[in-house]
Amino acid sequence: MLTVSQLSKSFGGQTLFEDASLQVNRGERIALIGPNGAGKTTLFSILLDLDEADTGEVALQRGVRVDYLPQESAPVGEETVLQAATGVGQGAPASTDHEPEEPEVSFSADFLQIEAKAKRILKGLAFRETDYARLAKSMSGGWIMRAHLARLLVMEPDLLLLDEPTNHLDLESLVWLQNYLNTYSGAILLISHDRSFLNALAQRIIEIDQCKLISYRGNYDEYVAQKAARQEQVVAAYKNQQREIKRLQTFIDRFGAKNTKASQAQSKRKQIDRMDKIELPDSSERHVVFRFPQPDRSGRKVLELKKVDHAYGETIVYRDLDYTVERNQRTVLVGPNGAGKSTLLKLLAGVLPIQTGSRELGHNVLVGYCSQHRVDTLNLEHTVLEEASDCGKQVPAQAVRTLLGAFLFRGDDVFKPVRVLSGGEKSRLVLAKLLLNPPNFLLMDEPTTHLDMASIEALIQALRQYEGTLAFISHDVYFIKSIASSVLHVRGGLLTFYPGNYDYYLEKTGTESAVAGLVADERAVVAGPGPKVREQKRLEAESRQNRFRAKQEFERNLSIIEQRIEELEVRQKELTNVLEEPDRYENTVRPAEASRELTTVTQELEALSVQWERLVDIGQDNVA
Repeated sequence: MLTVSQLSKSFGGQTLFEDASLQVNRGERIALIGPNGAGKTTLFSILLDLDEADTGEVALQRGVRVDYLPQESAPVGEETVLQAATGVGQGAPASTDHEPEEPEVSFSADFLQIEAKAKRILKGLAFRETDYARLAKSMSGGWIMRAHLARLLVMEPDLLLLDEPTNHLDLESLVWLQNYLNTYSGAILLISHDRSFLNALAQRIIEIDQCKLISYRGNYDEYVAQKAARQEQVVAAYKNQQREIKRLQTFIDRFGAKNTKASQAQSKRKQIDRMDKIELPDSSERHVVFRFPQPDRSGRKVLELKKVDHAYGETIVYRDLDYTVERNQRTVLVGPNGAGKSTLLKLLAGVLPIQTGSRELGHNVLVGYCSQHRVDTLNLEHTVLEEASDCGKQVPAQAVRTLLGAFLFRGDDVFKPVRVLSGGEKSRLVLAKLLLNPPNFLLMDEPTTHLDMASIEALIQALRQYEGTLAFISHDVYFIKSIASSVLHVRGGLLTFYPGNYDYYLEKTGTESAVAGLVADERAVVAGPGPKVREQKRLEAESRQNRFRAKQEFERNLSIIEQRIEELEVRQKELTNVLEEPDRYENTVRPAEASRELTTVTQELEALSVQWERLVDIGQDNVA
């Protein structure tokens, strides 16, 4: 259906593609991946005849219709949302098929079917019926992109190109789109950094790697395994070749100047020259290991909401809400759209004022909030390095450069003005800046939006090192499973806490899939017979019992250690007195013996003190 042959493209002195080839067959689901700047969007532009390759050929089978959803913006005219979705409006980008454009759809029986289909798709993308007659241009950019996505799905081109289609979707719309695309009749070539989305859709992964298009069969997880195996093979072949080159070069160095061996040495030199040299896989995507400043330790109780009411006008979100955050919790908020997850995060962060009730911070708690609109906090006149360094804390320049490198600001990139950065680059900069001086209670709303996979890995690594308390909302299942140690389900003003990771939550609720679990209404997914209230009470009772048993064990162990510490402290004082006033204690213990015993007692005290602190930390974080 689509064939790309020996494609080459350079831009601004950088080679994006060199002798790259690609084949897309009917009905295939292909994901195009690679780091930012690798050329993914440029390749889309070439396929759509919006850009030209330096060399190579793009061949599209006659009559094949191609359509495209860009990553950021798409034109919009005076059409309504429904007109945009049906393709009637003038603002929708035309499909590409190398044929004369088809006439505009007329109002007929066929159009009524198209309109009905458009309404179903708009509903799946979370539009309300009252939105259908609204001018598309009156809505936000994200909703305009949804309207264009609806048009593509209505028209069903033979080849659908999607550039980050999930960026502008809420969780329920993302789940709907994933299910819809699984039954889509045409071929799909998509760019996405959402691993769970790729795992659910992709049948083949095309990676832009060292200016080539490398194909892997299967979804993203299968690609990871295949690439690791391929890299191991390449490394092994490289080592074998280097050993052979070294062997040949040793002969050349030893006998090249001898007349009797000169011809053999020359032959071996030519043998080296004729070799097709193996290059090691690019290591730039390997995880950067770094340590950033850690926040000061907070009290055990980080924050408490008591009897909180919150409403937007007549719409009540929370009434009589109680919720406590404990130190070192890493909690992901899940639940259906409109349940109040973002509102709860803002109440915890202090971004929304408490209307009724109270918000009480614990001892030494410093709160940091990272909203979805985080880029508005940047100084556009700074360079990347200046802005990152302006984090409210003195951080060594090398540590700043290393962390920026982990978020893909490398080399001279750190001297770029912030104003020229893309939306994704600005988002990465905000996160890097936050991690250079993190608060001890961090709240994040969709932190992975606009991040590529390398940046998501860097963020995961940073948050794994983070020693504070974390609460976040995310639609990225991979990110959630990598970070969350507890789950808070939010629905209808009710909170249900699950004291385990995301898999524990899925098991307890019996949710059909990991993605569906993010937006599940607990009433529909809780496993086992009986009403929701009975199951919730059972879960709460189980949690209380576990905490009670853990607390008993914690207190028993703590009591034993504290008793021993008291005994040692008494003995330490006695021995110190012996050494300070040996004459008074001459008949009981000799100074030399006292000195040796004091050393032993002091060492045991230090070890027990460390053990006591560790036990207190573990106990307070898990049994409160």
